Amino acid sequence: MSARTEVELAATVNGQVRAMDAVTGATNALDWLRAQGLTGAKEGCAEGECGACAVLVARPDEQGGTRWTAINACLIPAASLDGAEVVTSEGLGTPGELHPAQREMAVRGGSQCGYCTPGFVCSMAAEYYRPDRRACDPGPERGPNGFDVHAMAGNLCRCTGYRPIQDAAFALGEVPDDDPLAARLSRPAPAPRATVLDGETAFVRPAHLSDALAALAETEGAVALAGSTDWGVEANLRHRRVPLLVALDHLPELRTFEVTPERIEIGAALTLSEIERALAGSVPLLEEMLGQFASRLIRNSATLGGNLGTGSPIGDAAPALLALGASLVLTSVRGDREIPIADYFTGYRQSVREPDELIRSVRIPLPLLPRSSFLKIAKRRFDDISSVAVAIAADLDDGVVREVRIGLGGVAATPLRAVAAEDALRGRPWDLGTVAAAATVLASEGTPIDDHRASARYRAAMLEQSLLRFHASTTEGVAS
Repeated sequence: MSARTEVELAATVNGQVRAMDAVTGATNALDWLRAQGLTGAKEGCAEGECGACAVLVARPDEQGGTRWTAINACLIPAASLDGAEVVTSEGLGTPGELHPAQREMAVRGGSQCGYCTPGFVCSMAAEYYRPDRRACDPGPERGPNGFDVHAMAGNLCRCTGYRPIQDAAFALGEVPDDDPLAARLSRPAPAPRATVLDGETAFVRPAHLSDALAALAETEGAVALAGSTDWGVEANLRHRRVPLLVALDHLPELRTFEVTPERIEIGAALTLSEIERALAGSVPLLEEMLGQFASRLIRNSATLGGNLGTGSPIGDAAPALLALGASLVLTSVRGDREIPIADYFTGYRQSVREPDELIRSVRIPLPLLPRSSFLKIAKRRFDDISSVAVAIAADLDDGVVREVRIGLGGVAATPLRAVAAEDALRGRPWDLGTVAAAATVLASEGTPIDDHRASARYRAAMLEQSLLRFHASTTEGVAS
């Protein structure tokens, strides 16, 4: 990360360097872009659920080049774009020469009122330029061109209907050799640079982890940011303001990924999309969880550190990591300490993490328990908050439960291990009688409440059914 002494902030937007003269730490990227006259991106929900604000940013790929990545501009601070390269819907094409995603949306009737269309087009363009898209096999949710329809899961349409939008996505062909945005992929993404912005809400992107830790230790009320998918909602909808925002998303010390014979270590500032690519299915429980975690737009920014740092009882990552027996490395100016995730949460949105501490990494012990499942109960199949989340990992050796871990979310003030249900299974035969008795115990775990997402009774019933479903999935095709 390069350091600099000047205060001026600037970003390259649609190929043009634009100064951020009127930006404060409280200005989000969407508001700044619209103030530049780039009004294709819209505010629809201000919480990252509708995708009307989607734009493309140039992020590093795993080969030293660039990956065009779609993100929610309404959530991130504008100052986090300092030094970045951004493409909005206006930069994809021109009225006389539309981008293929724009053209297909137009000719196939994918746009009616047009409010959501620029965001859809940006998400489509990110998938259009995905390097391995054409190598993917077609399927129920993947087009003959390899286009993954879940690339648009975070974009909501309020009037046209999704069939013509999907038709437009599935009609995108090969990327032409002379496409300038495709040519850009072979060159490195902009190097992150240290950023300092003073004001009532100050913003700093330190050059080193030690600088970030010092800032958190010195400023009471400072908030650490990575993808800003949680903070952006707090700032937009609850108008929360703090004296200092400390950006961590580019710190190399928090972006590590290492696999040893003993464990997998995942840096807390890696985005969930980066984690998906790095794991490549090697941890099936995380693969299953990540596919149901919000939307691709959110996963392109959200991090494990941020998801766990909020202490939310309904975050999807915690139940899966509990079932995996993971631990967290916390760091501060005083040094590092490792905490089992089962001991991390202490109350509603509370944890053992001190205000000046960061989550440095997540450690998953190896070998993994061989059978696992992640069940998410929500009102929508994708891009929704869990009513109940259940993660199960087990070693079922010769018809006996040798080891089992069950992580729960949405049924108590904190994510928790279902210890009583685990004890009812461990060392016993993996048969319907054992599982039914343990499922009854599981239904009594936690202290579920009635709210707008589900009733306490429904949540308890889903706990019971989750174990029965897991048993059925492990015994399908086995003669009784």
